[in-house]
Amino acid sequence: MKAQTQFLHVVTRDEAERRFREHLTLKPLGSETVALHAALRRVLAEDVVAPIDVPGFDRSNVDGFALQAADTWGAMEEEARAVALTDESLAPGTVPRREVAAGLATSIATGGMLPRGADAVVMVEHTDVDGGSVQIRRAATAGENVSYAGTDIARGETVLRAGQPLSSREIGVLAALGLAEIRVHRRPRVAIFSTGNEIVAPGAPLPTGAVYDSNAAIIAAAVEELGGEPVRLGVVPDDEAALSAALTKGLDCDAVVFSGGTSKGEGDLSYRVVAALSDPGIVAHGVALKPGKPVCLAVTDGKPVVILPGFPTSAVFTFHEFLAPVIRAFAGLPREQRTQVPATLPMRVNSERGRTEYLLVGLVPTDEGLAAYPMGKGSGSVTTFSSADGFITIGQHTEILDAGALVQVQLLGEGLDPADLILIGSHCVGLDWLSGELMRQGIRIKTMSVGSTGGLMAAKRGECDVAGIHLMDPATGEYNRPLLTPALELIPGYGRMQGIVYRPGDVRFEGRNAAAAIAAAIAERGCTMVNRNAGSGTRILIDRLLGDAKPAGYGVQTKSHNAVAVAVAQQRADWGLAIDTVARQYGLGFIPVQEERYDFVVPKARLERAAVKAFIALLQSEAARTALRNLGFRIDPRS
Repeated sequence: MKAQTQFLHVVTRDEAERRFREHLTLKPLGSETVALHAALRRVLAEDVVAPIDVPGFDRSNVDGFALQAADTWGAMEEEARAVALTDESLAPGTVPRREVAAGLATSIATGGMLPRGADAVVMVEHTDVDGGSVQIRRAATAGENVSYAGTDIARGETVLRAGQPLSSREIGVLAALGLAEIRVHRRPRVAIFSTGNEIVAPGAPLPTGAVYDSNAAIIAAAVEELGGEPVRLGVVPDDEAALSAALTKGLDCDAVVFSGGTSKGEGDLSYRVVAALSDPGIVAHGVALKPGKPVCLAVTDGKPVVILPGFPTSAVFTFHEFLAPVIRAFAGLPREQRTQVPATLPMRVNSERGRTEYLLVGLVPTDEGLAAYPMGKGSGSVTTFSSADGFITIGQHTEILDAGALVQVQLLGEGLDPADLILIGSHCVGLDWLSGELMRQGIRIKTMSVGSTGGLMAAKRGECDVAGIHLMDPATGEYNRPLLTPALELIPGYGRMQGIVYRPGDVRFEGRNAAAAIAAAIAERGCTMVNRNAGSGTRILIDRLLGDAKPAGYGVQTKSHNAVAVAVAQQRADWGLAIDTVARQYGLGFIPVQEERYDFVVPKARLERAAVKAFIALLQSEAARTALRNLGFRIDPRS
């Protein structure tokens, strides 16, 4: 058996960063000249000193008449002052030929060059033309409606400084100075590839057990956001020679980053390939972080080489923690300024002692401030990072954060973009349809799937606008309504048929009713179920059906109907409980168990909010009723 050399020296996050940066020069990599039209989002490499005055002449700000302000003194609506007109009319770009002496005025357009002798412009709205003269009905002061040469930008003035990222606003300034080209920092070229025989490029057929390569797409987009140029090298199989060739090609760039092959195991070859680098080579492999412990950091000849963990959330976190600041520095961008906001945890959070944990959270406003909901989909989730608002840092010596704990949330974006409608509760494809329609109406929506019980508790605490729930009251058998408090309003939704899902042709289930099928599944030793998470409405129903029985697979808890269906379809389980619409999507057999109500709970204090009214109106519309029926849901004609 081969000796394992990985993870011999797990270090702290700060120590890993120190070792990594010790061998890097964190400054721009050089400069280049680009056309102005190609300069958007680039970073200035040198100060911009104005070669001209802007404006370059005394300019009229309005349509009107250029004259001497003294000729207007005493003018008013009731008693106009008459001034003779010259034979000249000044359009933009026209150089004046006539001097404006006392008692004269010249017609001038907005942007026109002020003629010699004039010191003000009277707006055309305050005048009347009468033959060869103009009647002035409002007095002007010297300099009124005039921009003098150099008042915006003076020749020799430093207008923009080196290190300034160029937005459309700065591009406009540069164009006003007549600059067709500009000197900018060179964008760092970052080689990106993914490793693993299970990784498939998007667009190709997906075999069972394989996953699409989302990491490379995420990292490439992040590199562009950071001012770099991604160089995509594709997917590399688990072959040492192929990996070595990809790394060699990648080192033609300014940095190399790839994902996969950092964990402990013979199948992961990336570490061995990078271990061959020198000057200095690997500086850290294994960091006391969650997510992201397997990250591998190396430097060779001043170039960073980073192997990210294969799981998407881990990969994104470690990329932003270690490599993103390096790319920003190479691109000439200033250090990222991260914003923190205080929030309260609505639920208890457990953490692993010995590792600093970054916990992604979604933020929702309450009457007492912000509540931070953990986005608990695990480091393998693709969507967690995109749907989170920020993260909290749990120190390596902390094991528990109690419900109600005050935490500091570091925002992932430049600011918190509040949603118009907050939906917390159980996931349903019917709710997906409703949310999509509302978003097309311009309503911003934040959705967090925490289960029916979590949604009901969020509504009770006033942390959401709408909670989708399907909870059966054990005492009455009625769904949802008996569980409300006086502060909550029930908005009737629709019916969903819960049932046993199984693979077609399985004789243990075919032709049986629910009671017989469950009895047979419990009795047969090799018949494995897939369960649902505690707190979900489906789990409550499962436990009621099983009683004290705990069949094989009972401890495997998934968080959605789709996950149950996938487990059965892929033969990792033989049966489970899900709704009929999902069973049809995956081509599974279905034995009806019980119709449940999927309803919506709204805090009464939020009923008058515009977005809540829009949600209720849509839910009760004929278009929604038709769409939900087409999805296979049962609509109560009285709702």
